[in-house]
Amino acid sequence: MKNHWITRPKTIKKLCVLMGIILFLSVFVQFLFPIHGHFEIEESFAFAAWFGFVSCILMVVVAKLLGFVIKRSDNYYKKNQD
Repeated sequence: MKNHWITRPKTIKKLCVLMGIILFLSVFVQFLFPIHGHFEIEESFAFAAWFGFVSCILMVVVAKLLGFVIKRSDNYYKKNQD
């Protein structure tokens, strides 16, 4: 069976490079156009980049913790059918 185009190692490497370039450009643009946010922290350097990264990490941690809280045994539904 053929690998999907997005799971090929070459494609993954190209996507990582592309995402790195996009991240660099989005941070570089802040040198050209200063950001004027509603709050002082929004005007910090590369706020959107680091805020997005921290938010993503927090979502993963919360999802893992939530998984432990709502986890059910493998035969949970089978037990309740009787």
